Amino acid sequence: MRRWRTMVVTGCIALMTMCQQIAAQHAAIDPQAWAAYKAKFLDATGRIVDNGNGNISHSEGQGYGLLLAYLSNSPADFEQIWYFTRTELLLRDDGLAAWKWDPAVTPHVTDTNNASDGDMLIAYALALAGSAWNKKDYLEAAATIAQSLLSHAVVHAGGRTLLLPGIKGYTASERDDGPVVNPSYWVYEAIPVMALLAPSDEWQRLTDDGLSLLRSMQVGPRKLPADWVSLRTMPRPAYGFEAEFGYNAIRIPLYLARAGISDTALLTRLQAGITFEGDEPATIDLATGKPKQPLADPGYRIVDDVLACVTSGAKLPASVRQFVPSLYYPSTLQLLGLAFVEEKHPECL
Repeated sequence: MRRWRTMVVTGCIALMTMCQQIAAQHAAIDPQAWAAYKAKFLDATGRIVDNGNGNISHSEGQGYGLLLAYLSNSPADFEQIWYFTRTELLLRDDGLAAWKWDPAVTPHVTDTNNASDGDMLIAYALALAGSAWNKKDYLEAAATIAQSLLSHAVVHAGGRTLLLPGIKGYTASERDDGPVVNPSYWVYEAIPVMALLAPSDEWQRLTDDGLSLLRSMQVGPRKLPADWVSLRTMPRPAYGFEAEFGYNAIRIPLYLARAGISDTALLTRLQAGITFEGDEPATIDLATGKPKQPLADPGYRIVDDVLACVTSGAKLPASVRQFVPSLYYPSTLQLLGLAFVEEKHPECL
């Protein structure tokens, strides 16, 4: 235990140094855009409201809210979101967050399983904010979550290092087609920070194997990954889920871009797969390659525009640069996309 604490301290010092070197990073979102996001999705208790999903809250939303508050340089809003997160969701014995909170039900936590992407987003945002704002309690909380993820959600199967979507329900012993993963749960920009918080070579292997899987997941005529993937044999859509490139997977290209992953072949393939000439983005039936549900919101369209920016230097169209919040999820993706371009590719604005 003493050795682990020493490693965490060393990692946190390195993280603080990194954040000091990129101090401008945490003011990347326009104040008016953040104010509009808060007015639409952040309630007085500090919960991020998913208005497209019955007004529930979840660990993913809290993690996104924390990250956006950091990117907006809004410590008071960050603390408000963190208060709800730690008092209402961080209830599990293993240090991870219960994933689902429903205002219409008592008790409000209706599923105590974790969602590993939500946990990673929370830890990532806490680490960045703790480093930038010199908040040791944030860093300590981030380190605890990162170590819990490493201990319980990062696993080995079939010669790969994987991120379980949740602690329960996805392993080979729990599903006939297990292990099952969700490739959009790999938050690539966050993984190096997890390695500073909970030092281990496993994190690099998690990144490497996640990217290797993405390169191999070329389902159907559009050669796209499924939202939920069985790895019992070769990667294929998991039983019990729609065989589609859907609302989960749409964020994968944005995560790759934000992490600075410069695999041109992978990015170009994804861009080609999600683009329909003359049409809006859509969820995609993997077997036929045909669109299912249109994704007209600018928060979905910006994913393709960010890819065009990083692969060819194309400017973001005015339609996605203007932020008018609608539904929680695409509005979140839009702010993450705009913040990334503001920080890393201002030439595309």
